[in-house]
Amino acid sequence: MEKEITAFISYMHDVKKTSDNTEMSYKRDLEKLKHFLAGKGISNVASITSEDLDSYVKYLNDNNFAAATISRNVASIKAFYHFLMQEGIVSEDAAEKIKSPKIEKKMPEILSPDEVVRLLEQPGGNSSKEIRDKAMLELLYATGIRVTELITLKKTDVNMKMGFLVCKDANKERIIPFGNAAKAALARYLDDARESMLGDKSSDILFANCSGKPMSRQGFWKLIKFYANKADIKADITPQTLRHSFAAHLVENGADLKSVQEMLGHSDISTTQIYANLNYNHIKDVYAKAHPRG
Repeated sequence: MEKEITAFISYMHDVKKTSDNTEMSYKRDLEKLKHFLAGKGISNVASITSEDLDSYVKYLNDNNFAAATISRNVASIKAFYHFLMQEGIVSEDAAEKIKSPKIEKKMPEILSPDEVVRLLEQPGGNSSKEIRDKAMLELLYATGIRVTELITLKKTDVNMKMGFLVCKDANKERIIPFGNAAKAALARYLDDARESMLGDKSSDILFANCSGKPMSRQGFWKLIKFYANKADIKADITPQTLRHSFAAHLVENGADLKSVQEMLGHSDISTTQIYANLNYNHIKDVYAKAHPRG
């Protein structure tokens, strides 16, 4: 099965142009399935039955994996079998009838505008690290980009004069504007801190870590946790929280969903709709508290 998984990942990378994160998720999910089947003495994909796959999904359920995790695993298995069928490696799609669990959509954690201000004010020092941290936080909230997109930005992706950045993935690119606060923080970083932090002075990476290399997801996750704690923000925030807050605050202040969808890079506007629902719930709460007959 290892050979088929490797071929599948190569196909997704070379033909489907999937992102590194997507490929890592597929590989992790399929390796977990492979390990489970090996415990049952199954190593050949041609020997796997729909009952085996049902048994695996039941195993995930019985071991209290989150519904979203199980659903992602099922999607990975279905994509894998689509590839196996396409390549003629198997003659029957054993994954055709396995079902994903229903996922209850949870409202995302949103910071209040006051909490955002407190968070963004935390890196206020003059060290290269704090100047960089300030620029990263300001840019993340100003654009709503994903953390992976933030840490892989190149200097050439940013147009300081016009105030926008270009965000690229395997299939498309989008142009996202940013405001004066992010522009000022980024200009200070570029002028006073970036070169001193870079290990390779010829590198085009925008944000370097303290070792002069590209910032990692884990490194930025720790950074945002540190400043959230420093700002006395009780919510358990992640980089995604700032992305959600960016979108929710735009919608709350009148931005149309289509524009927010384009800035976030959502392929389906129904994904963006959750921010309109958040705004509606906020309006209902305000009405209930303020109206004399609420």
